[in-house]
Amino acid sequence: MVALAEPHFQAWIQSAATNVSVVDKVPADMLHMVDAHWYQFPPMNPLWHSLLGFAIFVLCFISLIGNGMVIYIFTNTKTLRTPSNLLVVNLAFSDFLMMFTMGPPMVYNCYHETWVLGPFACELYGMFGSLFGCVSIWTMTMIAFDRYNVIVKGLSAKPMGNNGALLRIFFVWGSSLAWTLAPFFGWNRYVPEGNMSACGTDYLTDTLLSRSYILVYSIFVYFAPLLLIIYSYIFIIKAVSAHEKNMREQAKKMNVASLRSSEAQSTSTEMKLAKVALVTISLWFMAWTPYLIINYTGIFKAAPITPLATIWGSLFAKANAVYNPIVYGISHPKYRAALYQKFPSLSCTDAADDSQSMASGTTTVVQEEKPSA
Repeated sequence: MVALAEPHFQAWIQSAATNVSVVDKVPADMLHMVDAHWYQFPPMNPLWHSLLGFAIFVLCFISLIGNGMVIYIFTNTKTLRTPSNLLVVNLAFSDFLMMFTMGPPMVYNCYHETWVLGPFACELYGMFGSLFGCVSIWTMTMIAFDRYNVIVKGLSAKPMGNNGALLRIFFVWGSSLAWTLAPFFGWNRYVPEGNMSACGTDYLTDTLLSRSYILVYSIFVYFAPLLLIIYSYIFIIKAVSAHEKNMREQAKKMNVASLRSSEAQSTSTEMKLAKVALVTISLWFMAWTPYLIINYTGIFKAAPITPLATIWGSLFAKANAVYNPIVYGISHPKYRAALYQKFPSLSCTDAADDSQSMASGTTTVVQEEKPSA
């Protein structure tokens, strides 16, 4: 215990002599959570705190409105209340809670230019960010599995019912909660980040116990979902390509320009849903990859981490909660149709889209004969 406190004490003595540390404004009850690494950096320009606070405020406003509308429309539109869309609602709910619990505290602390809400609130803040990020990616993984089940297995697949969707949601929340509660019991910890206005996992403490959590948790929350999603989409693309090839060959044998059966139309519909899911998944990995790099840089001491770098990592990660409602607003025709009906002034489509359906179903067979020579 004395050995761990010694570098903090020495760094604090040096900081007190110069009075130019980024830790200067940190309340006394928070100093035991601040790593000695941060004492070497001068105070940040107040403009950065202002810019960060403003950016988080804007992201928070957009996310709460956007995800709130996704939850409202998907739960209050009869045609959208399907087992598969329970996963979509869970994703929007997680993103909503992400910004609801993280946006206001960060804006408040940016105003004070340091964390002023106390140690326990710091730990809760770090846990919430980790929890909702974990829930989001594993919900997306379950969505990818659902697309895989429908597209690759086709009619032989056992459709997911409401109970199956709820079971998956409970698994996602339960496993995510177990991982993110671990730091409260001594496996790593939640501490102030370099800008001192937000909190996250401790990636600077040089112990095997602390490092092992970052490594194992990153496997569970980043690499495992990534590999499973890649696996799902490889087979989805193969299945769709094979189906399209068979349809072209059959149309050629029948001497028609195209053969659009109900099964083909359904497959096309499911592929559109898969593309929407793929876009949201890709945005999640783009948003959280900088934060993963910062964590790995810290545990492997690969390069010095500055307070300014932690700002961008934190901002990118939180911005992920904004992307999904925008993607659905642009790419999900049935959601756009419902949005037009309930909020015409906010919709990015027209009434004609109301006839479009993104759910699996039977469509008419259309055959267009080639003109005779």
